[in-house]
Amino acid sequence: MEDVRKLAIIGSGPAGLTATIYAARANLSPIVLAGIEFGGQLMTTTKVENYPGFIEGIDGPELMNNMMEQAKRFGAEIVYEFVRSTDFSKKPFVLKTDSNEYLAESVIVATGSTPRRLGIESEQRFWGKGVSTCATCDGAFYKDKIVAVIGGGDSAMEESTFLTKFASKVYIIHRRDEFKASKVMQERALNNEKINIVWSSEVVEVVGDTFVTGLKLKDTNTGEESELSVDGMFLAIGHEPMTEPFVGQMELDPRKYIVTEDGVHTSVDGVFVAGDVADHVYQQAITAAGMGCKAAIMVEKYLAG
Repeated sequence: MEDVRKLAIIGSGPAGLTATIYAARANLSPIVLAGIEFGGQLMTTTKVENYPGFIEGIDGPELMNNMMEQAKRFGAEIVYEFVRSTDFSKKPFVLKTDSNEYLAESVIVATGSTPRRLGIESEQRFWGKGVSTCATCDGAFYKDKIVAVIGGGDSAMEESTFLTKFASKVYIIHRRDEFKASKVMQERALNNEKINIVWSSEVVEVVGDTFVTGLKLKDTNTGEESELSVDGMFLAIGHEPMTEPFVGQMELDPRKYIVTEDGVHTSVDGVFVAGDVADHVYQQAITAAGMGCKAAIMVEKYLAG
């Protein structure tokens, strides 16, 4: 029988690594199932300017590497394996990867979420070079520039309105001829003189050299193609929480986010959660880190009985 760990942490973004630092310093000897690649969404972010403590900002990968080294410094064990399935029906809890099985008295789930993408090759090519999923993170880089927001829900309206603080013009590109956003959010966007709506259109190609210079659009009714000059594109078509290994093991909401009453406790006693996998509202590195701190403190109390 394999060793039973006091704590297993699934995920290695800001939530998972903050939880690791706190748990390791509390002598809980956590094992971190970091996935094949560590660091979460910040590994694809070029410049982070809103994480406290870095006056000039910091590159996302550098920030995550610092967190990882800090976690290792306190003795955390990092395993670069992806959790494929879990069994939370009995204790110790069982976590299965492709090659191993781990047992733990407690678990922190910090698997995060992934932004929905358009799925076109050029989108990936310009990721972090004019293509973004976070206006709060990257909006300030587009002062007096022209940007496009893709989507038609509340988040698209919110991102577009936020971007008007910086950009000279914001296009909302929507594949239908009406928004699904709430009435109040729609009105806020439609009444903003900086916002222009491009109805019944979808992006078929992101255009540029080293940075985005435009978008190739296709009319969803006629199939006719056109080009729109923009300096950046923001995707606001939702996120997918990474909860596949936990389906049937804990309570998930209709969107597959982990259900929690207080942001930390899940429906399973001894299984805690942190970060974007339970948070579809804020989706920020700093809020994820804060949740990681709370989860680790609650695990310490749980294990102490």
